[in-house]
Amino acid sequence: MIVLIAPEKDIPNEIEILHQLFKEGLEYYHLRKPNKNYEEHCEYLNLIDKKYHNRIVVHYFHELINEYNLKGIHFQEQKRKDHLDIPTDYFVKLNNMFGKTISSSFHEPEELENCTFEFDYHLLSPVFSSISKQGYNGRGFNVNHIDKTIVGMGGVTTTNLAEFDKLGFKGVGVLGGVWNSENPIEDFKKMKSHFN
Repeated sequence: MIVLIAPEKDIPNEIEILHQLFKEGLEYYHLRKPNKNYEEHCEYLNLIDKKYHNRIVVHYFHELINEYNLKGIHFQEQKRKDHLDIPTDYFVKLNNMFGKTISSSFHEPEELENCTFEFDYHLLSPVFSSISKQGYNGRGFNVNHIDKTIVGMGGVTTTNLAEFDKLGFKGVGVLGGVWNSENPIEDFKKMKSHFN
């Protein structure tokens, strides 16, 4: 599986490229825009064709799931610790969660392995040194021994996908490998054919 993370700051032709990626079969688009408020998230979602909303997972403003037909919600590490490590009534205000995905970010394999909350999939980073974040050095995690759906992030390119397979990942989470690419659509297609 391929999880595409949104560029943190808007880039030229972003929505246009995103529509092309959806047409090419992108199934998991993680909307991670830390600098956008609730209204700006809505404005962004309104630029995307409604038929693709069910492929979008939100990192912030989980209540957007009540307004839009989204794929699911994602918990960044701190939000998971704040809300899910101790069972709370977090999901009470999210009335449209049936059949939606719930995922979370991790930075330590042990923590992921010991997490008791049943996530649909887990993002673990950094596997290799990040393309989009300076100084974010890869740690080459091997997760073959963990019986969960784990998606590897950090330094994903079209040339190292087999390395992620060997380390036990069920897919990759990509940001710079697509958005910083000269040919984002072509590179996505190469990644997709690797996982098909």
